[in-house]
Amino acid sequence: MEARPYIGGQAVLEGVMMRSPKSFAVVVRRRDGSLSVRERVMPGGRTGLAKLPFFRGVASLVESLRLGSEALRFSAELAQKDWDLAAAATNVLRAIGFQLFLLATSDGAESKAEKRGIGAMLVLMVAFFIALPQFVTAGIMKLLHVDWPVSSMPFQAVRGCVKLAIVLGYLLLIRRMADIRRVFQYHGAEHKTISTYEAGEPLDLAHARPKTTMHPRCGTTFLVMIVLLSVVVFSIVGLLVPIHTGSRVLDNLLFFLVSLPALPVLAAVAFELQRLFARYFTKGPLRAVLVPGFLVQRITTIEPDDDQLEVALASLRATLFREEGRAGEGANDVAFPSYADLVAAESLQRS
Repeated sequence: MEARPYIGGQAVLEGVMMRSPKSFAVVVRRRDGSLSVRERVMPGGRTGLAKLPFFRGVASLVESLRLGSEALRFSAELAQKDWDLAAAATNVLRAIGFQLFLLATSDGAESKAEKRGIGAMLVLMVAFFIALPQFVTAGIMKLLHVDWPVSSMPFQAVRGCVKLAIVLGYLLLIRRMADIRRVFQYHGAEHKTISTYEAGEPLDLAHARPKTTMHPRCGTTFLVMIVLLSVVVFSIVGLLVPIHTGSRVLDNLLFFLVSLPALPVLAAVAFELQRLFARYFTKGPLRAVLVPGFLVQRITTIEPDDDQLEVALASLRATLFREEGRAGEGANDVAFPSYADLVAAESLQRS
């Protein structure tokens, strides 16, 4: 029996993006209840080094950032159209925020917008995962009058704890926002839908509802792995490139610069470990290694309602339809009055 393709996904504003090796689809629920669908073929497959273990992890990260940026921009454009910006003062900040988002990611040339989106996300990752935790840890060391070198294992262990605290604190904070809570519900719907597909069950509400909102290949678990692995990787960097200038400020600055090339290594190792765990450690006592990621997923996923689950199911149906070679080579932006209409249209095209 031929192996089924891996399906990945991402929650967006009032919608879900799904991708397979050959196709990509985003489905967004509009204010009137209709579904807006953007779907297209994925360009080519990975070639050369991008197909090899470890190198494919970096390629996958860049691809996820690129597709995620496109999907988020599509959902933001539709959300902006649906919001009545003059209706309530509570919408003002949200409207301004998304105006800035759209200005920052679109200039009439989609490829340039995607590159800027990727660049901005990479800068944020560097700031969030390297710079901020390092300088917060340095501040803690100074307050405690501890003189651990920045390249030492104890310093890196504390930095790992600080990094995890920053990530968890940030996620807990944004979870309190109504819009983000809905995104987290769509995140749960995405996981339920992919689990239904991986179980070989029909893609309908009855089979998707009972599924868990946890998934071993989730991006949240990927982040947790990067945080935990960073303690080991940056400690090795410290051993290979010991830094002792006599100045705490200069030591931290130099170690920050030296650590930057380690980010692709972190992404590559985390990607391979996550695939390994998802394939072999989902059952039995070895499942314990997935617990840290699942615990954090309890923050980033919330039980969805049926309307949200329909959106995730619709996105996967659209992705698989093209993956199976049942759509043309171009791209399509289409709309359906309801989920039932989308399923009916799909069934008609399959017959």
